[in-house]
Amino acid sequence: MVVVIDPQIAGISGDMILSSLIDLGADKKRIIDGIKDSEKFLSNSTINKIDFQKIQKHGIDCQQLILEVNEEPHERKGSEIKNAIVNSTKALGLCEKSQVFAESCIDTLISSESKIHGIPEDSVHFHEASSIDTLVDIVGVTICLEDLGLFKEKIVCLPVSVGGGTVTFSHGIMSNPASAILEIFKNSNLIVKGNDSKEELTTPTGACILVNLTDIAVEYYPSMKIDSIGYGAGQKNFESFSNSLKIIRGSNNNFDVDSVKILETNVDDVSGEILGNLIEKIMTKGAKDVSIYHGIAKKGRPTNLVSVICDDENVDDIVDALVLETGTLGVRISDSNRFIVPRTIHDVSLTLDGKSFKVNYKKSTFKGKTDFKIEFDDLKKISNTIDKSIKETESLLRKEIEKMEIST
Repeated sequence: MVVVIDPQIAGISGDMILSSLIDLGADKKRIIDGIKDSEKFLSNSTINKIDFQKIQKHGIDCQQLILEVNEEPHERKGSEIKNAIVNSTKALGLCEKSQVFAESCIDTLISSESKIHGIPEDSVHFHEASSIDTLVDIVGVTICLEDLGLFKEKIVCLPVSVGGGTVTFSHGIMSNPASAILEIFKNSNLIVKGNDSKEELTTPTGACILVNLTDIAVEYYPSMKIDSIGYGAGQKNFESFSNSLKIIRGSNNNFDVDSVKILETNVDDVSGEILGNLIEKIMTKGAKDVSIYHGIAKKGRPTNLVSVICDDENVDDIVDALVLETGTLGVRISDSNRFIVPRTIHDVSLTLDGKSFKVNYKKSTFKGKTDFKIEFDDLKKISNTIDKSIKETESLLRKEIEKMEIST
């Protein structure tokens, strides 16, 4: 199964996530009762009314959180909110994974404030996030995720719209996105983007829930069969778009999904030795794969196309290597989504010809069929040690590994 979070247009907030999950099918009564039971852990705050109702945003039926509260404090220590959330998830009997998730969400919020203001985490005071809204959003979303079984699902996220313009808060006016949003997303792999709405579209609470829910960013919807869709409405209204968050649940043939960068450059004046060395150097810099294709370029010149697959964090180092090693004057960069057959990494100790070896292999399962592949470096080393061909060595190792797999 796969879950897609789509905040491309309207961004994301805690109440939008909560409302989307209710619309996706979470037990509304369980969530409302759980939030009401959590109220007692936060002093000087009373929930007068909480419900979810269907409304329309630009012609789209959405769930929206209706929350009316009485509160005295204008600010609270972050630790007070955290203790209330931790005590709530324990008292509600949520599973360990749920409790860890909820605590991680508030920890992310506290940590971002700590780094922005240069103060210890236990000294952080919330202003905008001091309301019981923060507890409602984090505890409510956590109950929803457990109720829907989403902690077991693969969750991916499309680019997050953060809006534009400026925001006004307790410390004055700041360009949008505010520092807290930037700090929260800095430690994730998720992609953010601005637009011309002149409004804050992503809130710190929504951001901290999102980054703890997934770090898998995709540019496009994965290939999937759609089973259910949840629409969660935000509180604001906009003329040009529906202020709603979409969460989609479906199946995708048991593939894992991720996003990679493709780096490409054409070189026509370097030797085969340089290209061979280039492959080794780029792989040591974190590339997932390197390919070189021969072709014909402008004016009929023979050329070599160097193509590299890598993650975002390796792009700069690999571009440097491409330029320095080949003298190329440009590197093309593009994004690409991948479907990956899930795999696990294993190692076993085996004895061949009286010698002991540690063998690493990857095991994959797809549509009920299981296969494994031995790491070639291990295969090569063992082949040389026992003085047998790669093919013969692989056959011997596969037989031994298959015996061990069957016995376990």
